[in-house]
Amino acid sequence: MIKQTFKRRWNSWIGRRIPRADTQVFSQKNIFILPTGAGVVFGILLLIMLITGINYQNSLIYLLTFALGALFVGAMHQTHRNLSGLTLALVQAGEGEAGDDVPFRFRVSAGKDSGLAILLAVEDSKLEGVHVPSEQSREVVLPIPSAHRGYLRPDRIRIETRFPFGLLKAWSWLRPTSAGVAYPRPIPAPEVLSQVEDGSDAKKEAKVAGQENADLRPWREGDMSQRVMWKRFARSGQMVVADWEGEQGSPHWLDFNAFPGVDTELRLSYLAWLVADRLQQGARFGLNLPGEAIEPDTGPVHGERCLKALAVWGEQPPREQDALAFGTRKAVDGAAADRVA
Repeated sequence: MIKQTFKRRWNSWIGRRIPRADTQVFSQKNIFILPTGAGVVFGILLLIMLITGINYQNSLIYLLTFALGALFVGAMHQTHRNLSGLTLALVQAGEGEAGDDVPFRFRVSAGKDSGLAILLAVEDSKLEGVHVPSEQSREVVLPIPSAHRGYLRPDRIRIETRFPFGLLKAWSWLRPTSAGVAYPRPIPAPEVLSQVEDGSDAKKEAKVAGQENADLRPWREGDMSQRVMWKRFARSGQMVVADWEGEQGSPHWLDFNAFPGVDTELRLSYLAWLVADRLQQGARFGLNLPGEAIEPDTGPVHGERCLKALAVWGEQPPREQDALAFGTRKAVDGAAADRVA
């Protein structure tokens, strides 16, 4: 209870001290500095040396103690100056598959003093050895671990330095506003038929079920493989497709409702795999989700739009003070079941 209360108050204090923003300028107001483990040991040794010098009234011990003390004070000022005046800005929030590291691009800009041996870190990921000369900028990429599909916004990006001697560490945080996106992890999908119809298919006349009564037409990109007349292709080399009465729906649509009885997250993973497969084939396709439809098109831009729609479906963008690593989750399975029903 005490630990949780302290943590809540600490986070609240940090939130007031460092408000959310995609750009943060570091100064005395938001830079923290403390001795490292080596610095604590160094300070204890200085104290022991000082007591020894007082006890024996030895001038050489005094000289060595005060010289090392001055070195410690100088290291403290230099460590603080490494971050003072530095600007850290989020240039681009990344996109990637859930479960992988999503690259976030940052720009580190130095003021009148150079930024030496800078470290950028989040939980389970860090980027070391960033050096920025005075009055210059450098762009770096920090991989952010993702756990689930959806919005990805780290609560804090830690910036730290221990230069020059590792006796002290100065650090602060960037609390970004922008969020990246983690796509559903693709899972090979079974072959199913879309329930979305093209306008040209809406007025088909009913025919008796059976292959001999099927409408035959040339194969087009995006047609399902089970509709291809393979025996005819083996005999004549002509690839034709059979349209039966019971096969409603357009092959150009990837449909959320085409996987009845399947878990919502698994449906989205199936659709992500189908999007990647259609992009590889260069086929024309659209995406139909409950409450959202993306018209058929081709190309990588269309594919990214579809993947992003799959990633954020059923989720709300992170709010201003959200501290979740991957956005706000919802009970999408129940919501999807209600929509499908």
